[in-house]
Amino acid sequence: MLAREGREVPLIPRYFDLLVLLVERRHEAVHRRDIFDRVWTDVIVSDSALSQAVRTIRRTLGDDSREPRFIRTVSRHGYRFVFPDVVEEEEDGAWPGPVAIPLAEPEGEAPADAYEPLLDRIARAPSGSGDDEERREAAELLHALGTSEALRRLGTRPGHASARALLRDARWDSPQAGPVPLLGAPAPMAVARELLRLRYRRAARIAASRWAGASTGGGLAGIAAGGVGGLILAATPGSAAPIAIVPVLAVIGGGCGAIGGAGVGAGLSAVEAIARSQRTVALICGGALGGGLVGVAVQWLARWSLAALVGLTIGIGGGPEGVVIGGAAGLGYAIATRRIKGGMAAPRGRRRLLAAIITAAACGLAGLTLTLSGRPLVGGTIHAIAYAADGSRATLAPLGRLIGEPDFGPVSQGIIAFGEGALFGLGLAFGLMRRPSPTSQAMLTAR
Repeated sequence: MLAREGREVPLIPRYFDLLVLLVERRHEAVHRRDIFDRVWTDVIVSDSALSQAVRTIRRTLGDDSREPRFIRTVSRHGYRFVFPDVVEEEEDGAWPGPVAIPLAEPEGEAPADAYEPLLDRIARAPSGSGDDEERREAAELLHALGTSEALRRLGTRPGHASARALLRDARWDSPQAGPVPLLGAPAPMAVARELLRLRYRRAARIAASRWAGASTGGGLAGIAAGGVGGLILAATPGSAAPIAIVPVLAVIGGGCGAIGGAGVGAGLSAVEAIARSQRTVALICGGALGGGLVGVAVQWLARWSLAALVGLTIGIGGGPEGVVIGGAAGLGYAIATRRIKGGMAAPRGRRRLLAAIITAAACGLAGLTLTLSGRPLVGGTIHAIAYAADGSRATLAPLGRLIGEPDFGPVSQGIIAFGEGALFGLGLAFGLMRRPSPTSQAMLTAR
């Protein structure tokens, strides 16, 4: 803990971890990349999150960035803890006694006019990234002075909606902050709109990168599913499918997976960038919305293409299937990353694998449910098209006979649907949670 004269000084956990890291490595300047890898090991955040953390620690310690006593900024590199008189002692379990180094004085009752300059600063429109940082620092200082009094004084002055949104967002990084409600406040819809705009603007580049990763992961999963399915179909006794079916199904699977991954991944990335509370519900809705929109577009295009090119009119799904699969992906992803806070989830090693497996299981069960309710996924749709087209050899009936069914029956349909959904969820999750390389991270966080 951080304590002064036997009293704990509040600091949110990640910021405390950053302070400990800088103290431990005080004989060197710690690179930003090393800080992200150590402190934000399970999430991806923008460079502004690190700047904000250092600013908060400095304010807590009573430090000044222009004449630093504790934390110095090393240009184009990172930060270094420069206080020379650090003493290390073995922990004996006793409550810490008085601390020799001078920290900031505890917050007392604010002067009557201390609020107004800060309120004016957060209420005015930002003119650049530097102004954004000043406004956020002012919001954090207002929380330290007193959140309820700041909201009362803010009232409905010009720019109050943007200021209230900033206060609500900054409370997550201010341990002394009080509640900033939306309901019951002036202009709640305008405040909510400003809050969504604020959060997404800060994370837009990272969200775009994750959306692309999800699309790539879904596409690779689709290629694998289509290729393996084609090999099994071509090798099944009694099947008339030629070996050429393998690349055809791989291309179809890859295209469907990439498009589905793009839609669901975009929904999940956008929601994760803006949602701080009710995260599970938000991710389910975001995944369902993204999957549904893409599903409707694919459904319309597939029906129109079949009717116009080969004269087939087949009930092809898309919209409802996209909603269910996308919602299931959001649910699985939310459950798998429920303990991760303060950024976009990017666990490593076994935790990443476990999160991908949970997401895959949720998508697989969703695919099974859809098929059993009469709404097939890609494999079932290909079988229906092949069954309706004269002379087609892409029917999946041999797969049903392989497991003892007379045709492509409910059991084989369920197995194929579960496998499709699970592989899609696996690829989607791995692509979504992929951490960028150091070079890519630097590009994402550059201002």
